[in-house]
Amino acid sequence: MSDFTRLQIRHLSFLGPNRPAATVRFEPGFNVVYGASDTGKSFILDSIDYMLGGRGPLRDFPEREGYDRVLLGLASTSGESFTLQRSTAGGGFLKVEGLHETDFPQQGASELREAHDDRKDDNLSRYLLKTIGLVDRRIRRNKLNETNSLSFRNLARLAIVDEEEIIQKRSPLSDGNLVADTPNTATFKLLLTGVDDSSLTPIRSSPQEHSRAGQLELLGQLIADNQAKIRNLSGPPKQLEDQDQKLEESMRGRLQALVAHENEYKDASTRRREARRKLEEANERLTEVSVLLDRFDLLGKHYQSDVERLEGIREGGTLFSALSDGVCPLCGAEAQHQHRSADCEGNADQVVRAAEAELRKIDLLQEDLTKTVRQLNTELRNLQRRLPKLESDEFQLSTRIREELAPNLRAMRTSYSELAEKRGEVREALGLYVTLKDLEDRRATLEREEAEASGGNTPDAGLPAASLDKFATVVQHILQSWHFPNAERVHFDQKARDLVIGGKNRTSFGKGLRAITQSAFTIALLQYCKEQATPHPGFALLDSPLLSYKEPDGDDDDLRHTDLKTRFYEYLKQLGSDQQVIIIENTDPPDDVRAMSYAQKFTGNPGEAGRAGLFPVT
Repeated sequence: MSDFTRLQIRHLSFLGPNRPAATVRFEPGFNVVYGASDTGKSFILDSIDYMLGGRGPLRDFPEREGYDRVLLGLASTSGESFTLQRSTAGGGFLKVEGLHETDFPQQGASELREAHDDRKDDNLSRYLLKTIGLVDRRIRRNKLNETNSLSFRNLARLAIVDEEEIIQKRSPLSDGNLVADTPNTATFKLLLTGVDDSSLTPIRSSPQEHSRAGQLELLGQLIADNQAKIRNLSGPPKQLEDQDQKLEESMRGRLQALVAHENEYKDASTRRREARRKLEEANERLTEVSVLLDRFDLLGKHYQSDVERLEGIREGGTLFSALSDGVCPLCGAEAQHQHRSADCEGNADQVVRAAEAELRKIDLLQEDLTKTVRQLNTELRNLQRRLPKLESDEFQLSTRIREELAPNLRAMRTSYSELAEKRGEVREALGLYVTLKDLEDRRATLEREEAEASGGNTPDAGLPAASLDKFATVVQHILQSWHFPNAERVHFDQKARDLVIGGKNRTSFGKGLRAITQSAFTIALLQYCKEQATPHPGFALLDSPLLSYKEPDGDDDDLRHTDLKTRFYEYLKQLGSDQQVIIIENTDPPDDVRAMSYAQKFTGNPGEAGRAGLFPVT
């Protein structure tokens, strides 16, 4: 059997406008990224999976802000290398020959769609399958021997194990979805034997079987979608219920504080409106008084002019009365023609009396005007004294509202909205758990009907015993090399589709030992395919395989008193350059491993020597 081409991951880079490139490099053989939590280590595995066709978009967090593209550099054992580019928001890919870490040349780039299509060469899955020699392979889809075209995603799930999957209490060939278990097992058989299911002839089935199969497939997709949403939202139901209760209590207290802030803001706003009203009224009255004073000043001048005119008339009339008889100065009549006993317009005495009467009236008006002007001047002075105080009151209230009350109210509203939004997410997650439970119950019912209809046989039977025995031997050798307890006997249980180690089902171990045995399964598959010259992607990525050294699940799961960690790394150090294993770990490896180029530490501290995290600290 001819050897197949393998792929190796050479670099992962994040790029963005005006952002320094965030790049992590990998070597052939063994690689380990270790260090502090929340530094982007697990995100490396998620990003590599995403760049190999995983669903997007990528998780968002503050450090990733401003980065809009991902580059993944890959090399094959046949000597070729290429770089893939994809937006962080999802979508298709661009591919260019050669390894490019900090920029992506557009010249010579070709487009690859994200969705697998075995009839076209314009998608990433078919391109990668063609690179490793597995194009146009088919895998069994269900017990009716119906087949699907092999997708690179079928291979990726056996090579990439994240921190959640590595501790799952189920077979490494199971997604928790019965519909997906059959193609997963068929893909495992393909890697063990190099033989696909193209030769299978579909079995004629009843309408009931087709209906159950279709319902199971749909339920499986719905369950997988809900599980993905739950992973992105929050933790287990009990934790969510506690969180919901705490959020409700926090919201109740925050609401009381918000109401108090709103009342204080409303009271200050009311007082500011009243202060502005008084200020506007005072300014309007001040303007009105000033205008009146100007008009009254003009009126006083008119009065004074009238007084001067009337006094002139009175003085002239008096002089006329003192003159001897002669020609009338008004009408020009001679003395003999004058009628002194009759009134006429030329009666000087009468004119004088009229002028004096008018002067007395003007005196009264002037007295009233003087009194009014005096009152207006008094009011003007009062207004001028009051205005600074009114302006100061309005300014202080406005300043307090603008600089203290309004920001505090905005902060309280924002805080309350964030709590409400978070509570909405928690309740959405709780609702998803309810929906997921309902879907799983319905699927379990259909699975029971399926099992009864098939006589209790599992639909995935048929893995070759000889290949399974060889595979189990490789797993046993690895576990013994790691000094795993009771690893003298290892075999593969076809019914459970999982390992039995020292007479104990793998899923019966604590989560720490499940993580180690899942790692042994994944690495053994890589090793087996090399030894048997069967196909394999060529790499294995594992997140938190040594969980029992950090969070042991009881005394039986605690390996901190053993040398398993040392032996684990000793084994991986001996890997050849034609295989690649990338380990993501929170615990520190041995000193000799930390000193090697294939070990990268994320300190989590920008001030500490070394790399703080995946993304540069800005």
